[in-house]
Amino acid sequence: MDTDGAARLGAWQQTWRLTAAAALGTVFWFSVAATLPPGCAADTCSWLVTGDPLIALGCLTLLLWRRRFPFTVALLVVIASAASALATGAALLALCSLSTRRRPVEIGVVVVAYVTAAQFTEDLYPIATLPVPIWLQLALPLSSAGIAVATGVAIDARRVEVRSLRDRADSAEREQAARAAQAQATERNRIAREMHDVLAHRISLVAMQAGVLDHRDGLSAEEKRTLIRGIADGSRQALEELRDVLGVLRADPDRPEPPQPTLDRIPELVADARSSGLDVTLATTVTATPPETVGRTGYRVIQEGLTNAAKHAPAAQVHITVDGTPGGELHVSVRNSAAALAVGRPPTSGFGLLGLAERITLAGGTLDHHRTTDNGYVLTAQLPWPQHDPEKRA
Repeated sequence: MDTDGAARLGAWQQTWRLTAAAALGTVFWFSVAATLPPGCAADTCSWLVTGDPLIALGCLTLLLWRRRFPFTVALLVVIASAASALATGAALLALCSLSTRRRPVEIGVVVVAYVTAAQFTEDLYPIATLPVPIWLQLALPLSSAGIAVATGVAIDARRVEVRSLRDRADSAEREQAARAAQAQATERNRIAREMHDVLAHRISLVAMQAGVLDHRDGLSAEEKRTLIRGIADGSRQALEELRDVLGVLRADPDRPEPPQPTLDRIPELVADARSSGLDVTLATTVTATPPETVGRTGYRVIQEGLTNAAKHAPAAQVHITVDGTPGGELHVSVRNSAAALAVGRPPTSGFGLLGLAERITLAGGTLDHHRTTDNGYVLTAQLPWPQHDPEKRA
């Protein structure tokens, strides 16, 4: 038992322990009183009702410090019990409390002192008993001491088990909190990537259309209305897509997340790019439906390629190639020519290709992007396409 354990015992815990010790001592005291011969000497019998209870009271008081000074208090109480049958309960409580420390030497010393004191207690009063062997005289004190020691050891074992369970529960709670924090961080990163991919594409198209409107003075009224309508539609769509992405953060946990775009949404990307002034052609040989992760990543590759083309090469020719089969790889390529229209340098975030590279790495693919000899740009990605979709397996 630790030395500061007394501070952890409340008033009720101390009270019922001392009360139990007093009750046990009372049993021994009455057993001695019942065996006293009638008409015993007044000076001998008076100790039973005067000195014996006083020593027992002192021992019970001393037990209040048993957790701060366990060995000293136990030894003093056990020795004092030699002159008081009523103090036997206090001696057994002290021995039990000492045994929770599981220190064999200290326990052995106190047990020897207790058994020795018990022999003096038997001679304290004129009790007529038949002569018995020494081992029989030692049987009762040894058995009571053994019960006290076993009880103390069992209490400590229980405390160790409870501490172990509590520590394991605390550790599991910390691990759960860490996993929850990691999941939240992962989800925040995913949402940040989605926001960048969605908004960068829309805003780039709006910026390109605004640049055309600002730099070309010879536009007809119909062309201006078309560009202005495209800017308004693009801004509205950007706000709607931003609202959809942020809605994931506020959605009810039981409410499913809206499906993310995959390869089947590529024609919509192409149509948006064409409406913004890019000359886009699409060539695809994909007839099967790829896994959701592969299809979504392929979609983001094309979206990033069109976004960069709209930013850096307005009115350029863009050629998109998509091919692949299950059990092989999905190949996606976005190649644009040099800018066909001079506009101001658009704002850039610098995170588009970095985020795309992270997506493709997580999907087990590779990404390559570089300038071409005609001052254009090419963005290519290879993504593994398993024969079966692992996300749909049971």
